[in-house]
Amino acid sequence: MRTYDFSPLYRSAIGFDRLAQLFDQAQRTDMPSYPPYNIELVAEDRYRITMAVAGFDRSELDIETERDNLTIIGRKQKDENQRTYLHRGIAARDFEQRFQLADHVKVVSAQLDNGLLNIELVREIPEAMKPRKVAIGGNDNVKVLEQQQAA
Repeated sequence: MRTYDFSPLYRSAIGFDRLAQLFDQAQRTDMPSYPPYNIELVAEDRYRITMAVAGFDRSELDIETERDNLTIIGRKQKDENQRTYLHRGIAARDFEQRFQLADHVKVVSAQLDNGLLNIELVREIPEAMKPRKVAIGGNDNVKVLEQQQAA
C-alpha cells in the first residue's frame, strides 16, 4: 500500500488540516481490529454501528461523544474465580474504539442485545444549512424549501 506525504498541504492550505489528519488516520495500518464491527446505512440520514462485544456487561461498556468523535470503551472487570482454560477463543480484553463523525451526525441511542452493541446515529442538518429557494423580484425574495418526506 502506498503512503502519501500531506506535509505540503499543512504548509500551504489553511483550514484543511482536519481533512489531512483524516487521510493520515485512514492510512495507518495499526487501527484496532478488536472488537469486530459493522457500519450500516439504515436510511438516507440514519446509520447504525453494530459491535460484537460478547462477554461484556452493560456496566463494562462506556459510550462517549465529544464534538465529532465517538468513543466506545470496554473495560472488563476482574473475574473472582481463577479459571483454567484448555482453549480460550473468546477474547475478553479491554478495548477502546474511536469513530470520526461527520458534521451534524449525532448519536441517538445504544442497545446491548445478545452480545451485540447497536449504536444508532442520525444526521440532523440545521435549518439554516438546508437549501433555500430564491424568488425573483420583490423585497421578500427568500423562501425556505419545504422538505418532502417519503411515505
